[in-house]
This record gives sequence, C-alpha cells and structure tokens, in this order.
Amino acid sequence: MSRIGRQIISVPETVEIKIEKEEISVKGKNGELKQVLPDFLRVVVKDDKLIVGIKNIKDKKQKSLWGTMNRLIFNMIKGVTDGFEKRLEMVGVGYRAEVKGGKLILRLGFSHPIEYIISPDIEITVEKNLIIITGINKQKVGDEAAKIRRFRKPEPYKGKGVKYVGEVIRRKAGKKAVSAGN
Repeated sequence: MSRIGRQIISVPETVEIKIEKEEISVKGKNGELKQVLPDFLRVVVKDDKLIVGIKNIKDKKQKSLWGTMNRLIFNMIKGVTDGFEKRLEMVGVGYRAEVKGGKLILRLGFSHPIEYIISPDIEITVEKNLIIITGINKQKVGDEAAKIRRFRKPEPYKGKGVKYVGEVIRRKAGKKAVSAGN
C-alpha cells in the first residue's frame, strides 16, 4: 500500500485547481502549472482537500505511480503559492558570476567566461559568491541548479568549485612528504 499516495493534500484558498480528462492545472499567485495524469488515477477535490486514488490497488504499476503523482500535485500547489529555491555557492579564488541580458555569466577559472542562457520560467540572482535559482516548478529549478553545478564540480582536495549550500564535500588527503628517517 502506498502511504504517500493515501495522504490528503490541503489546498489553500488562493489556489485554483482544474481537473480535465487527463490533465490537472494548478493556478496560484505565482503562476500556473499543468501535469498530465495517467488514465487510472482519480483526483477528487472536496472543500479545501485534494484526494488522489487509483482504480486497482492490486496493480503494481498503479501502486508505484500513486505516491509519485500525489507528490507531484503537492509540489505544484507549493510551487504556485511559495515557489522553490536552490542556492549554489562558488568556492575558489576569482570565481565570479553575474546576470546580464538573460544570461548567467560565470568565471570559474577557465580561460574564458561561461555564458549560460537562463530559462524563461526561472529567475537567477547573484549575491557575492552565491547563485540563487528560484521558480515555481521544482523539477526545473533543480535541473537548472544541477546544470550550473556541472560546469565546475567541487574537487575533493581543496573543495574548489560550485556546490550546493550545505553540501558536504568529502575531502581527500593530499600527497604527504616522506620522512627522511626511514
């Protein structure tokens, strides 16, 4: 049984939900998101609560997607009300970033700056050594953060690179000098 699939989602008053044949659209103060629903999924809105169900509890495929779809709808509601945010930290001498004309320009120790085109539904701001990525779609925010991090992953010896705020980098010991007494 899906424990997450059975959870009832509370819907704030500011959120408007429309369920059509195979699509759910969630509209709030930050924007609108749409999601295609599998044909076996049943979504019911009563008062300010949303209940997700499936046709056949014994079907393995339906059970496996039940909790996933519940969390996707929950994240859509959270996205249009509060939004999502990822923070990246640049660690390294001379590492800089700036937003200019719909592009994120990164200087990460290469011989040239990296120009990254920002998606239209994502907002990126830069504060000193932090890159802040915000948006209403959790998947797109995480994807943009992962793409930016991929330009210069943190290395294990000095920890230089682009990392998530709060990410712990496993450090390796460098070469050690051989003692002369051996």
